[in-house]
Amino acid sequence: MKTHKRDVTLLVAAAALAVIGLAGCSMTGSGATAESTATTGTASATTGPTGKITVFAAASLQQTFTTLGKQYEDAHPGTSITFSFAGSSDLVTQIRNGAPADVFASADEANMDKIVKTDVAPGSPKDFATNVLEIAVAPGNPKGITDLDDLTSSDVQLVTCAAPVPCGAATAKVEQASGVDLKPVSEEQSVTDVLGKVESGQADAGLVYVTDVKGADGKVDGVPFDASEKAVNTYPIGVLKDAANPELAAAFTAYVRSDAGRKVLSDAGFGAP
Repeated sequence: MKTHKRDVTLLVAAAALAVIGLAGCSMTGSGATAESTATTGTASATTGPTGKITVFAAASLQQTFTTLGKQYEDAHPGTSITFSFAGSSDLVTQIRNGAPADVFASADEANMDKIVKTDVAPGSPKDFATNVLEIAVAPGNPKGITDLDDLTSSDVQLVTCAAPVPCGAATAKVEQASGVDLKPVSEEQSVTDVLGKVESGQADAGLVYVTDVKGADGKVDGVPFDASEKAVNTYPIGVLKDAANPELAAAFTAYVRSDAGRKVLSDAGFGAP
């Protein structure tokens, strides 16, 4: 009996050690997983620059960039993105006069080129979207406008962008391509100003971007025309040399060009660069 009791004791001890060993392995595994998860969680929460940036962006980007800014801030706690929207040519003037900004997004390459050599970080500007013009008219198109030729009628009050503004330069290109000589009653400093005059009834028609018509939520109708393909505007974005927070500026520009940014832009009607 004594020997039997000793054998039983040894068996119990061995079983206990096995259970402890298994528990130890289990704890080590779960501990490693927890540590990995914690590390991953910490990394995802702290990876990337924080702080504030100011983005100067073309007026036609107002809706999309406002959305992208909020998305970026939500995904990266500790960041704050402020926007200043205006005609690209006006923004160039402000940058040259020392206005504090970290990022510049232009509605065309010509205005970006004006400051590339002096104000934009080398190699920084990257194309991220394209856009084309469309004729904005009152809902229901009461004037029956179908093409550029209809905009020359004496009973159509037309508004366009001024020549230095990207949408104004695009207007000049479609005029040349189509052979139509437009006579606007007003030339505005931003595409949003043109859209606003059509929305308010101050103008019968205006040449704006397809994205502006789409973003107007039914306040205007859009009339496409063939010559618009002769004036495709390419949008570049770049980090400015005097950026107060160049790391966050670079991270946001990369986000604009990411799949997430591309989706927001595409949903708004922008084409790929």
